[in-house]
Amino acid sequence: MPAAYFYILASERNGTLYCGSTAGLANRVFEHKGHLRPGFTSRYGVTRLVYYEAYDRLMDARSREYKVKKWRRAWKLALIESMNPQWLDLYESLAN
Repeated sequence: MPAAYFYILASERNGTLYCGSTAGLANRVFEHKGHLRPGFTSRYGVTRLVYYEAYDRLMDARSREYKVKKWRRAWKLALIESMNPQWLDLYESLAN
């Protein structure tokens, strides 16, 4: 079982993006969706989980987050579409 995740949230298809990392993906996305923590995602309505990767170590997920945050927007969009071409909210699939 993965110990950590790198993830990307979006406000809508091709909308505002947010990159993050966490040890508990379902719980963290739940917090974003419920606006339980003030900040960027609450302010801009960025709540749709559109991409994620699993890692064995949190430091690897964080490293991926920091790298992807520096990418050009077009590269991030291509990454999302490689896994989720329809930009579905993947949050529901986490519970299954």
